[in-house]
Amino acid sequence: MAATCPICGKETAAQYRPFCSKRCADIDLAHWLRGDYRIPAEAEDDSLPQSDDET
Repeated sequence: MAATCPICGKETAAQYRPFCSKRCADIDLAHWLRGDYRIPAEAEDDSLPQSDDET
């Protein structure tokens, strides 16, 4: 089974893996740069005491 491009679904090209073309690779990069993709993080716990060296 061949891998597919996560942007358009076409078969991937070795030169642009995991994408099928430079166009799809650039589209993915634009998503990252705009902040469309985010890694979820837990909220900080404000009840913990902070050390004096944090500014």
